Amino acid sequence: MPYARKDLLTWQAGMYYHIYNRGVSKSTLFREPSNYLFVIEKLQKYRQAKSATVIAYCLMPNHYHLLLRQDGEEPAGDVPRLVFNSYSKAYNLKYAHSGTLFESRFHAKPVQTRSHLLHLCRYIHGNSVKDGLVADPADWGWSNYLEWIGERKGSLVDHEFIKEQFDNASEYKKFLFEYLKSRQLPDDVMKFLEELEK
Repeated sequence: MPYARKDLLTWQAGMYYHIYNRGVSKSTLFREPSNYLFVIEKLQKYRQAKSATVIAYCLMPNHYHLLLRQDGEEPAGDVPRLVFNSYSKAYNLKYAHSGTLFESRFHAKPVQTRSHLLHLCRYIHGNSVKDGLVADPADWGWSNYLEWIGERKGSLVDHEFIKEQFDNASEYKKFLFEYLKSRQLPDDVMKFLEELEK
C-alpha cells in the first residue's frame, strides 16, 4: 500500500485518505433522517463515478468522517466535494438557509501506516459513542459499522478489505471496544462495553 508524505497532500491511486469536516461554528448539519440518507445516496453515486472505495464512514449531527481509498486517477477528494456541494444546495433550499454550511473546505489527511489505517476505522466507527450519542456503535445507523460486522447489507463497504484485516466480526468488535474502553467515557457507557464482553 503506498503512503503519502506527511507534509504534502497528493492524490494517488491506491492511497487511503481520512476526510472530515464540521458545520460552521459547530452547527447542526443533519436535522433529520432524510438529511443523512441524502448524503449516503450521493456518497454511493459519486464514489462510483470517481472510482473511490468507502472503507469507513460516520455522519454525525454536526460533522462527518470518511475513510476513502482512491482506486483510479481522479482525486478521492472529488467525492466529498461533489457530495457536500450537492448537500449544501439541497439543505439551503429545504431549510431556507443562506450562507456557508461548513466551517471550511473539508480536511484530508493521507494515511501513513497500516496501524494508522486500522485505528482510523475504529475511531470513525466509535465516534457516536465517543460523543455520547449512543452506548453501542451498532445503535448509530449513520455509519457503516453494521456492514463491517455483518448486521446490515449495504454497499458502502469493502468486504475484501475487512477480511484482509480481521478474521471475523468478533475480532473487529474487540478491536473497536478496546479503543472505546481506553477513552474517558461516561460510566454508563463503560458499563455497557464491559457487559458486552461477558
